[in-house]
Amino acid sequence: MIKHHPSDTLLTQYCSASLSASLSLAVSIHVDMCPVCQEKVTKLEADNAAEVFNDALPSEAKDDTSGYFEQESSSLFDLITSDTSIDEVYEVEPIAVEINQQNYQLPRALTRISHSKFTQVGKLARSRVALDDGPLRTSLLHIAAGGEIPEHTHTGFEITLLLNGEFSDEEGSYVPGDFIWQDGSHLHTPVTKEGCLCFTVVSSALHFNKGLSKLLNPIGNLIY
Repeated sequence: MIKHHPSDTLLTQYCSASLSASLSLAVSIHVDMCPVCQEKVTKLEADNAAEVFNDALPSEAKDDTSGYFEQESSSLFDLITSDTSIDEVYEVEPIAVEINQQNYQLPRALTRISHSKFTQVGKLARSRVALDDGPLRTSLLHIAAGGEIPEHTHTGFEITLLLNGEFSDEEGSYVPGDFIWQDGSHLHTPVTKEGCLCFTVVSSALHFNKGLSKLLNPIGNLIY
């Protein structure tokens, strides 16, 4: 069962279209995977719609909105269905990627966003998602079975959304759909027994803390 979710603030910003592209994409993928957040988003969107329509109502119609909404909805539906220029709705074919002889189906939200080829360092493989989003870097990160990322913290923030497989750290174990927010107040050592594929968003380089792994700090941006 999914235990880690975006905050209510993030969901509210997502529904009001005020998040950056990378954060909005991360929340969108999680919502597709999480029935709990789907219910929250449905309610938030309904509340937003009611507020917009109420603000648009003429003052004389606000005392009796039912008839007004019925009339306006009918007119809007007629307008939409009469417009033959609107594109036909169609299903998007799922996209799969193969990493280290393992196949993964990508989330629906990623089917129209390109990503680079996977580059591999040891048991880690990373593909950059093609989003131009200022300092935010968005990636697909694969950790092969038995792999780990040495203990580190973050000079900014990191979102890790588990898409497939499993991993654990000092805070516990994670399942597909878990949405994990880490920042400079967290230390963790992600490790996986069976392998995993994650969607990650980071605002700055990660910082390694122990032993020889400190030598990786100059290339922290390259790893993520």
